[in-house]
Parts: sequence; C-alpha cells; structure tokens
Amino acid sequence: MLSTEEILQKVRELEIKAKKITTNLFTGEYHSAFKGKGMRFREVREYYAGDDVRFIDWNVSARFGHPFTKLFEEERELTVMLLIDTSASNLFGTLFRQKKDLITEMAAVLAFSAINNNDKVGVIFFSNKIEKYIAPKKGRQHGLYIVRELLTITPQSQGTKLGDAIKFFSKTVKQKSIAFILSDFLTTGYGDNLKVIGNKHDVIGVKVYDKMDMSLPDIGLLQLQDAESNAIKWVDSSNELVRYHYQQNFLNQTSTCKDFFKKAGAELLHIRTDEDYVKILQQFFIKWN
Repeated sequence: MLSTEEILQKVRELEIKAKKITTNLFTGEYHSAFKGKGMRFREVREYYAGDDVRFIDWNVSARFGHPFTKLFEEERELTVMLLIDTSASNLFGTLFRQKKDLITEMAAVLAFSAINNNDKVGVIFFSNKIEKYIAPKKGRQHGLYIVRELLTITPQSQGTKLGDAIKFFSKTVKQKSIAFILSDFLTTGYGDNLKVIGNKHDVIGVKVYDKMDMSLPDIGLLQLQDAESNAIKWVDSSNELVRYHYQQNFLNQTSTCKDFFKKAGAELLHIRTDEDYVKILQQFFIKWN
C-alpha cells in the first residue's frame, strides 16, 4: 500500500510525463482530430455552390422550391470520457509493464490532452460493476484528481462486464462525447450496447495486450491461473497443438472485438505493452483528422 507521500509523488511524476508528451507531441494532433467533432445546429440559409450537399435541408428546400442548407458551429468545448477497465486480467505483463500500467499512463495523457484543450474530461472505472464514476469537468485540479484515482483505485470485483459499463455511460452522459474505452477486451456480450453509443458518440477502443496474451513460450509444463475466476490449470507449452490453440483463442477473441467495433461504426486501436503508445495515438489522431 502506497503512503500519501508516495501517491503524491507518483501523481506529480505522471503529471509531468503526461504534460510533456501532450505539449511536445500531440496537442496539435489532438485538437485537429477532435475539432469539429462537437457541432451544433445554428441556422438554415440558401444553398450556394460549393456548400456540402450532405447538409442540404430537404424539408425546407421542398417548401421553398429551391435548396437550403443547414449551418453548424463548433461547440466551444468537448466532453471526453474515459472508460477504464480495472478487472484483474489487466494485472498481467511479461515484458515492459503490466497492462494496467499502460492503461493508467495512456488515460493520464488523454486526460491532460483534453484539459490542455480546455475540454471537460470524466472517467468511468469498471470491472463487472461500476467501480467509480467521475463526472466530466475542466481544469488542472480535476486532472490531478483523475490521475490520483487512476493510481490508487482498488476495484471491489475481479471480473469484467463491459456491456454494463457502456450502458451506464449511455444513461449518464447525455451530451455527445468522445469516449475512449481502455481495456484488454477479454469479455463478450457488449456488441449491442456498443452500437447504441456508436450512434451518438465518437467511440475509440484501445485494446491493450501483452506478448504472452498472444502466444505461449515453449518452456514445458506451466501452471496458469485465470486472474478473474482464479481457476488454475496445467498446460504443456512444449506441445505444438496446445500453443496453436492458445494463439487461435487470442486471434478469435481479437476478431470478435474488431467485428463489434466495426458494426458500431467505432474505432479500435491495438497497443502491446512493449510498444510506443505515444506514436500509435499520434498516428491515429493525424489519420482521424
């Protein structure tokens, strides 16, 4: 258990790191990617050559006998929501860090990116229940509070019910938001709920995984324990068929996840624990712009 002094030190370290990454690397990319994502209707005016035909108001045009177009204006602020998976399967990592550490750092960077852009940011921590909800607000103090919670939250449950977390988000956050779901997505049954929020919000899944989630090393007899159910089983990693089935299970689960996000019209990133997440997020922001 960390002391208060150690927690404050870690919060400060993470703030410095997150701000450095945010300021030096992708403040511009973040702003460009999300600029115009929060739009509100302003008025209808006559259509001029060069206007975007997607915004023609067909009802008004029919009434007056010639085309009219809808005008929108950019919302002054956006709302960014972070849905953070706190289930026990994220307490795993064989290389550079645990999945939980990577999720924590990315969430801090995204939170400070939003705050630097004068946007609101909120958090939903979830396992197989809602562990904690932080309502979206602005400001550095709010950002520091989020980072402190990221570092110190102790989930009450080990399992995962992403569908329930998405449902809670849908009921709680009424304004259109940019929602990042940070998880290893070792769960099912969330596809329909994802479609619902995909229709209203901009949704980006960030699937975090470890090298050993993908493949077993050939090192003989292994005792494996499921972090969420605590079930223990022995596997012979020297058996080629065992290693093949292990890898296929990961690939099938990843394929299901991709399919859910595609059907919901949402984005999905894959980031391994030993990869440079900054580069991957930066490339995504540029592409999404």
